[in-house]
Amino acid sequence: MLTKYFIYILTNRNKTTLYIGVTNNLQRRLSEHYFDSQNSKKTFAGKYNCFNLIYYEIFRTVKEAIMREKEIKKWNRTKKESLISSFNPEWLFLNKDVF
Repeated sequence: MLTKYFIYILTNRNKTTLYIGVTNNLQRRLSEHYFDSQNSKKTFAGKYNCFNLIYYEIFRTVKEAIMREKEIKKWNRTKKESLISSFNPEWLFLNKDVF
């Protein structure tokens, strides 16, 4: 079985905060972010209720995924919004699409 790695961008309900992460199991990670936002709020995503998936990319190696995550994290908000809009013009929440 070929492992896939994902970079993903989450937002809160009002789409005011963005969170960027890397995982090899997007479904599990989305569940973890949701649980943290509803319970302990120990992470950035949990504190800001970022569990709505609005963007993701798939990679073959963890190294590629981490490099891309670091690249996007350096961008300003406008550039990140442009990336999201090119993939998901309506900024729809995509959580159900990956389950």
